[in-house]
Amino acid sequence: MSKKTQGTMSLIKILQSQGFGSRSVCTKMIKMGMVNANGLTCYEKDKLFELENLELEVDGKKSYYRDKLYIMMNKPDGYECSHNPSHYPSIFSLFPNEFLVRNLQCVGRLDADTTGLLLFSDDGDFIHKYTSPKNHIPKTYKVECKHEISSEMIEALMNGVLLHQEKKDIQALLVKRKSTHEIELSIGEGKYHQVKRMISAVGNRVEKLHRISVGEYILPNSLESGKWIFLD
Repeated sequence: MSKKTQGTMSLIKILQSQGFGSRSVCTKMIKMGMVNANGLTCYEKDKLFELENLELEVDGKKSYYRDKLYIMMNKPDGYECSHNPSHYPSIFSLFPNEFLVRNLQCVGRLDADTTGLLLFSDDGDFIHKYTSPKNHIPKTYKVECKHEISSEMIEALMNGVLLHQEKKDIQALLVKRKSTHEIELSIGEGKYHQVKRMISAVGNRVEKLHRISVGEYILPNSLESGKWIFLD
């Protein structure tokens, strides 16, 4: 997932691949002197550039060439993980338009009222790896509950609870008590509203839900709500 990429490519194809617009739009920007590559303004659309560590500046915005996008966000409350939201703003409104042109997608989804770690990519293989139920990618959440969390509730979550319309019990991978009303809960599936349904099944209710990890990716404490970073 590094920005380092081998090979060469013409400037016009580089701009198109990075989501800056159609061939005609990118050609116009080049002719107008709006494109810098490695610190130099280039007016030749067919000029070849090494892709490794290629630094671009398009209309004053700096970036590096990236063959694929891999992004981590600290999702804020009140956003839908959809390009066509129904009730809340789209989470994709927090990204620049060129990412959307590249068909950036959520790697799994979080409910509008759930916050925390959310991955994005335009790499279909990466998305499949982290969303396929067969891979059992662990996900960990901070769960704040309405009622006090008893030892019996934690034991039930670890032993497995039967959810509506499921054929077998669903077990938590790990449950850690953080306070009287908060736990850290790790799961290996990604079923619809799974954490909320599991907590409900043991007689409690989720008040706040915040995801802190997906597989090997851990949400940094320094990443503010609504902000995102590239995964290099």
